[in-house]
Amino acid sequence: MEITKDTAAIVTGGASGLGEATVRALVAKGAKVAVFDMNKDRGEAIEKELGVTFCEVNVTDEDSVVAGFEKARAANGQERIVVNCAGTGAAMKTQSKGVPHDIKIFDLICQINLIGTFRVLSKAAAEISKLEPVNESGERGVIINTASVAAFDGQIGQASYSASKGGVVGMTLPIARDLSRDGIRCCTIAPGIFETPLLAGAPDNVKQALEASVPFPSRLGKPEEYASLATQIMENTMLNGETIRLDGAIRMAPR
Repeated sequence: MEITKDTAAIVTGGASGLGEATVRALVAKGAKVAVFDMNKDRGEAIEKELGVTFCEVNVTDEDSVVAGFEKARAANGQERIVVNCAGTGAAMKTQSKGVPHDIKIFDLICQINLIGTFRVLSKAAAEISKLEPVNESGERGVIINTASVAAFDGQIGQASYSASKGGVVGMTLPIARDLSRDGIRCCTIAPGIFETPLLAGAPDNVKQALEASVPFPSRLGKPEEYASLATQIMENTMLNGETIRLDGAIRMAPR
């Protein structure tokens, strides 16, 4: 799908990291972008800098998501592109010294990463399906979700995170099939170790060890590289139902 000045897009988690890079890439192509994020200060700063529409949204809250869509559509029109980058993680073993994993934390991680992703994309798809196609293939829109290599190579302490991201991977093909008659594509990106706010405070020796674990290129991924793949998926109509690892050929060790 060609991205033009009339193309409206929504990026969840768009105030930082992979989401922010995607917002910047879309703005550079002329799209009208709405940022869904809980970080009000950062979201408003990006709104002022880039001319995007910031919507303070918690993807685990139904009313918050509905209000976000209403604000975004009032400002930019009906979206054709949705990129789900909102997510978080927690390090906790299945049991530790006889104490089981806190089920509330497990539930929260799944609520944000998996159910929050589906909540946003399903609401978007319902309205995108009503639009006129934009090309001869009958395409109406595209949805891109964010998983992680942890969906495949989950490490010790990543049970909740891997489960949530594995769910994102698992629903990609069924969603693409569900939406095929509507001309809406769905793909997922599974990043490896990237330079994100989650790693910003890590000591240099930790970062160096992480970089060395990546076969090639032996460095952390850059958010701009995620954004580049996201825009390529948007523009290549044949990409559908696929999860793409973006990881420098890394395969995570148990710890």
